[in-house]
Amino acid sequence: MASLRARNGKWQVQVRRLGHSSRTQTFYLKSDAQRWARLMEIELDRTLLPNDVRQLNKITIADLLRRYGETVTPFKRGRIPETARIEALLRQDWTNLSVARGSPLVFSQFRDKRLREVQTGTVRREMNFLSSVFELARKEWGYTALPNPLIGIKKPKDPEGRDRRLRVGELEALMKACRDKTSGLWLRQAIQLAIETALRRGELLGIRWSDVDFNGCLLHVPFTKTGKSRTIPLTERAVDILQELKASSTNADIAFPISPNGFRLAWERCKRRAQKAGCPSISELRFHDLRHEAVSRFFEMGLNTVEVALISGHRDLRMLFRYTHLRAEDVGVKMRSNPR
Repeated sequence: MASLRARNGKWQVQVRRLGHSSRTQTFYLKSDAQRWARLMEIELDRTLLPNDVRQLNKITIADLLRRYGETVTPFKRGRIPETARIEALLRQDWTNLSVARGSPLVFSQFRDKRLREVQTGTVRREMNFLSSVFELARKEWGYTALPNPLIGIKKPKDPEGRDRRLRVGELEALMKACRDKTSGLWLRQAIQLAIETALRRGELLGIRWSDVDFNGCLLHVPFTKTGKSRTIPLTERAVDILQELKASSTNADIAFPISPNGFRLAWERCKRRAQKAGCPSISELRFHDLRHEAVSRFFEMGLNTVEVALISGHRDLRMLFRYTHLRAEDVGVKMRSNPR
């Protein structure tokens, strides 16, 4: 609110806004004072939250995390894991510090502590997430006086890309282990389909029968990690798997009516059974490694990089190369069978 008063032949105007220090100016003309007051009120109103450094002592890091979790996270496709990440971060003692005390030292110590507990990739994701929260607070929430304490902090190096592919006997062991009455059939089909299509787990679980073109041997994938839908060609084996799945399905809309957590638990049980049956190496296999296997098989079939990217959905060909792990012995056989 602006207040004007005449003093010594001049007009003194003062503008107050909650969370801001007051602004005062003196003018000879009352009209000038009123015009300045209106402009100052507009300027302060544009700043949604306090821009005074002193006010940063009243806001905690936890306040920023909670606001992000309430206003940004719910609209993300990865809202479930991000919500879990925020809840885990809120259990850290340093989140009770005011944002003014959230120095680079606080977060470098957090980084070092986390590196003793989890993998480097997890630490990088947590640091990137925290940096995004501070940047949003600075740029869109009005905390322009708030520095981003994670800028300049050294982050752990990216972990080397996994080169895990199926080893001899592992696929057979998984197929034999899919004997659970409740998940055996659909899990077997999901494993086989992942190898035939290079779909991610979330993309598999999102398959709807309306997205499958059995006549054209095509599958539309509307929800992807990159946010870009794609339509992929299907191999004959993939079409057979989908037809078999549809014939045995009780759901008229979704191919795999199972939650992500239910899928994960079924996969882990399957691996444990395969391990007990005499396949110890299966314990380190991840479901996502089947995507590595599929992409590598596409290249071994003779598809070029652009064709494989069309199927896998990779927009960065460097990332596609990370997911491609050809066996040296197979390349050697190919070279010897095609002499110059």
